[in-house]
Amino acid sequence: MSQTPHILLCDDDPVVHESLGLYFDNERFTYTDAYDGKEALEKVAHCKPDLILLDVMMPELTGLEVCREIRKTMSTPIMFLTAKGEEIDRVVGLELGADDYIVKPFSPREVIARIKAVLRRSTETQETSTLLRFDGLEINIDNYTVKIDGESIPFTPKEVEILYLLASHPGQVMGRDQILSLIWSDHYDGDPRTVDTHIKRIRQKVNVDGASWSIQTVYSVGYKFEVSK
Repeated sequence: MSQTPHILLCDDDPVVHESLGLYFDNERFTYTDAYDGKEALEKVAHCKPDLILLDVMMPELTGLEVCREIRKTMSTPIMFLTAKGEEIDRVVGLELGADDYIVKPFSPREVIARIKAVLRRSTETQETSTLLRFDGLEINIDNYTVKIDGESIPFTPKEVEILYLLASHPGQVMGRDQILSLIWSDHYDGDPRTVDTHIKRIRQKVNVDGASWSIQTVYSVGYKFEVSK
């Protein structure tokens, strides 16, 4: 990330651009505006932002569709702007790899605080990242790749982060709320079962017969990455 964060703001409401733009200027953030989903995809490749703010409901392409396309090639932090009550969209967005959610109407000061928190977590992850290997399984948090016997497996950024989190603490049980807090943010107040959905998908992708490692469910508590001796 550059010393001065660059934000891509994607929302069809000019008032949102105007209000957040003033705060971005005050924080000395640079930023690029997009007013629909198609324009957002065009500009994300051009401006290479450090963080993307996506409105869920936009013309041309929805924020969820934009997020899905971005996550095919990029792990750039994504925060959604969503109308109150769009709970299903919020869960779907997190499953697609969003890092945080902000519900409208919002305080620009809160948006700035949440942006800083997401960028800080992203930077800390990059600085402390390592390569993990377990009996044919390779997890590289530097470039967000997972390999089974040398073959790359398609993973969303959040799936990589959850697998890395569990695998970097073998034998330690982690609760759903703990995983949500560490991987998403303390501000996320949605259904903790989104963790179950991610774990299910991770298991399907790394299902290896006879492997010395596994992701185990600890009933009523959470999950752990177990390695047999």
